[in-house]
Amino acid sequence: MPPKDKAAKKEAARARKQASRERRRQIFEAFKMQRREDKALVPLMLAVFLGVTAVLFGLGFIWGLHWMFLPVGIAFGALGAVILFGRRVQRNVYGKAEGQPGAAAWTLENMKGRWRVTTAVAATGQLDTVHRVIGKPGIVLVGEGTPHRVRSLLTQEKKRVARLVGETPIYDVIVGTEEGQVPLRKLQSHLTRLPRNITTAQIDSLENRLAALRSKGVGMPKGPMPQGAKMRNIQRTIKRR
Repeated sequence: MPPKDKAAKKEAARARKQASRERRRQIFEAFKMQRREDKALVPLMLAVFLGVTAVLFGLGFIWGLHWMFLPVGIAFGALGAVILFGRRVQRNVYGKAEGQPGAAAWTLENMKGRWRVTTAVAATGQLDTVHRVIGKPGIVLVGEGTPHRVRSLLTQEKKRVARLVGETPIYDVIVGTEEGQVPLRKLQSHLTRLPRNITTAQIDSLENRLAALRSKGVGMPKGPMPQGAKMRNIQRTIKRR
C-alpha cells in the first residue's frame, strides 16, 4: 500500500477516535448536568436496567436458557436505561426552552430528514415570529409568540405563500401550551405525523419558488433566548434595523 494511503487511513482512524472521545465526553457532561437537576434519574435508570435484565433472565430460566439470556438481558437493560436518560434530558431541555423567543426555530432546525426550514419569514418587533418548513406534507408555517399577533402573521404569510404554490397543502401551527396549540416538545413529532402529499422533486421546486419571497421578518436567535434577557433592549435593536 502506498505511504500516502497508509497516512490517510491513519489520519481517518485518528479523527474517528477523536470524534468518539468527544461524543463520550459530551454524553458524560450531559449526564452530570441532568443528574444535578433530576434527582430521580439514577434510581430510575437503575430500576430500568435491573427490571429488564430480571425479566429476560426469568424468561431464560423458564425455558432452561437462563445463562444464555443473562448477557442479552444486561444488554437490553443498558439500552433501556440509555433511552430513559435521553428522554429525560430531552424533556428537561424543552421544558427550559418553552416560551422563549427562538425556541421553535431551534427545534425546527434540529429536525431529522428531508425538511427545508427557513426561520423568521415574518415577524413583529415583539419577537412574534413565523417560520416556514417545506417537506413531504407540503408547506408548514410555524408561529411562536403572542397568539393573537401570531395568528395575524400566519394569515398574512399564508396568503403570500399561496400565490406561488398553487394547490400544494399549507398547514399552520402555533407553538404553545394553550388549547389548539402544539407544545414545543411535540413540535417535531407533530410535523412528522402530517400526511405525505408531495414528492422530493416537488419539495425542491417549492423551495426554489419560495426563495423569491423577501422576508419581512427579523433575524431571530439561533436557539432559545437566555432567561433574563432584556426584551426592551432587544426590541430597540430590531426597530433600528
